[in-house]
Amino acid sequence: MTKPLFALTTFLIISCTNFGQLKHVANFPNALDEVSGILYAKDSTIWAIEDGGNEDEIYKIDFNGDILKTFEVKNAKNNDWEDITKDQNGNVYIADTGNNDSDRKDIVIYKIPNPEIEKGNKIDAEKIEFYYPEQKKYPPKKANKNYDVEAVFHFKDKLFLMTRNRADPFDGNARIYTVPDTKGKYAATLVGTIKLCEDWKTCQITGIAISSNAKKIVALSYGKLFVFTDFTLDDFSKGTINTIDIGARTQLESICFVNDTTLLLADEVSHGGGGNLYSYQLSDKAKSN
Repeated sequence: MTKPLFALTTFLIISCTNFGQLKHVANFPNALDEVSGILYAKDSTIWAIEDGGNEDEIYKIDFNGDILKTFEVKNAKNNDWEDITKDQNGNVYIADTGNNDSDRKDIVIYKIPNPEIEKGNKIDAEKIEFYYPEQKKYPPKKANKNYDVEAVFHFKDKLFLMTRNRADPFDGNARIYTVPDTKGKYAATLVGTIKLCEDWKTCQITGIAISSNAKKIVALSYGKLFVFTDFTLDDFSKGTINTIDIGARTQLESICFVNDTTLLLADEVSHGGGGNLYSYQLSDKAKSN
């Protein structure tokens, strides 16, 4: 296929795809079809990771979808990388917390120094290892499968984790845990439980982010945003919660803030769609739960 025809075909595919309320920013390169976590860097670039089975690498990507930089993360293994966040000093945290069957005993978050100032193509990681004290069996019964985590954010000296409920029957409950942000082995602290909705297709949490002014937390599912305001930490579930149905029903796995009102979202390639970076502008039109 010639380049002009390829470009036209790509344009037509994008034009015919239903992104709902999301604005298409870029296509990820074909090599990155399972982006599971994104983090805004600066100057219209992001850092991204892929989930389990892919390389132990972190990628810097621009808003044209081009890979600008790749770091191999040393002292780390991509069992199931599911989210990425950073602290006020620029340190980055890669959550190897995917746990579909709630059977893992090797849950870890990798802490790496600010990749914006690192040189070379390798970056060292420290391990923040932890377990969930409430879990007694590996795996638990189907009704208790609520230890998969694909949503992590950092605030002050803690990492906040929100579970993706995979219980059968689905009860909609998500758990909120915290762990320290320093190297070590810990028992995660359960700080809250919340039921955001009951439709398993659009109520399983796949990403989360906190704004730089710490006034908004946004959780992501396959088609909805849950916006938390007027909260106190650690248990932010006690705040006001607004639900936004963004219309899209792709495999949305990643979310981050660009500024206090602009979000970036990404989906994995699935069923012939996805593999894109989007933006979304928050407003006051969300419906209160």
